[in-house]
Amino acid sequence: MTVESTAARKPRRSAGGKAGATGTGTGTGTAAEATGTAAKRAPRTTRAAAGKGTAEPQLVQLLTPEGKRVKNAEYDPYVADVTADELRGLYRDMVLTRRFDAEATSLQRQGELGLWASLLGQEAAQIGSGRALRDDDYVFPTYREHGVAWCRGVDPANLLGMFRGVNNGGWDPNGNNFHLYTIVIGSQTLHATGYAMGVAKDGADSAVIAYFGDGASSQGDVAESFTFSAVYNAPVVFFCQNNQWAISEPTEKQTRVPLYQRAQGYGFPGVRVDGNDVLGCLAVTKWALERARRGEGPTLVEAYTYRMGAHTTSDDPTRYRHDDERAAWEAKDPILRLRRFLEASNHTDEGFFAELEAESEALGRRVREAVRSMPDPDRFAIFENVYADGHALVDEERAQFAAYQASFADAPEGGN
Repeated sequence: MTVESTAARKPRRSAGGKAGATGTGTGTGTAAEATGTAAKRAPRTTRAAAGKGTAEPQLVQLLTPEGKRVKNAEYDPYVADVTADELRGLYRDMVLTRRFDAEATSLQRQGELGLWASLLGQEAAQIGSGRALRDDDYVFPTYREHGVAWCRGVDPANLLGMFRGVNNGGWDPNGNNFHLYTIVIGSQTLHATGYAMGVAKDGADSAVIAYFGDGASSQGDVAESFTFSAVYNAPVVFFCQNNQWAISEPTEKQTRVPLYQRAQGYGFPGVRVDGNDVLGCLAVTKWALERARRGEGPTLVEAYTYRMGAHTTSDDPTRYRHDDERAAWEAKDPILRLRRFLEASNHTDEGFFAELEAESEALGRRVREAVRSMPDPDRFAIFENVYADGHALVDEERAQFAAYQASFADAPEGGN
């Protein structure tokens, strides 16, 4: 099978000019100008919140948990040209991404991977936003954007190679316009802002998107990236997947206002979208990207979703959240709601689902075989390249680790 989805990736050229000119004058003047532009161009859902401070959160939703299509005058135009084939492609993307994610979790439990960060429950946020991108847009992910990686054509085996410790990413970021995973919380937003500023100076007709979580929104790097992107009118979309939990810390301990409203203080629009609604995420991200390409600066998109599993495979979510909370979100499952819509709209049949199930199982087997055929990582590589000329303390730590490894009966010869 091919990694690339059947869902179309149509270029959407904007009617405006280049994504380019940065603001002039002082930082205060630029921010004021950006605020005025945001007030004029932002959809009503954003404008309504702009003057209320801690206003009641407003959620963009095009598809209900029951699979009912909701009309929205602001965002319907951005999904008006989505065909039945493309809807099936979005469904396929989410199903295969979930299958790959489940296989990776199992492989970690079997000792084949060192760690895994599951995206279970966040498929719509990632596939919807990922399919909104053009080929020439650039993505800066965290370490959980497996669905976006899928949309950009990154082979899942490369992702697993990194979590197995046999490579540092395994793909060329310039080949897919998809940067390597970022483990340091929030730093990729600064990278994205700098890259977007360069895009603007080059006069390129493209945009940049940075993914981060609700916990990362409390990082200073994120605040700095908001400031720079607003002042320099950078063509960047900040896509926050608010999955309710920053490891064991709930969102209400991260912020006093809904996350999307934080954009007000920096002078650019913020929008909250149902993160379990793939059509809503597709539409809102298209809007934000096209706004960036027109030279109107950054946007903050808060995809309101839920992490169904553990933060990573080293985490135990039962220690800090209740089963009834998860059950309530299971009723909002992103895959189930799109299936209900497809069935109600007569856009598919049982043959489609049967074929997809077979393809899903084939993907699981391929991923499992790929991982088990990978070499074991060099256990001593961690001590290399720390210092250019070596260091006595590193030598001591290497010797201690070698002694520890040798204490096991099945320790390999040669220290690896």
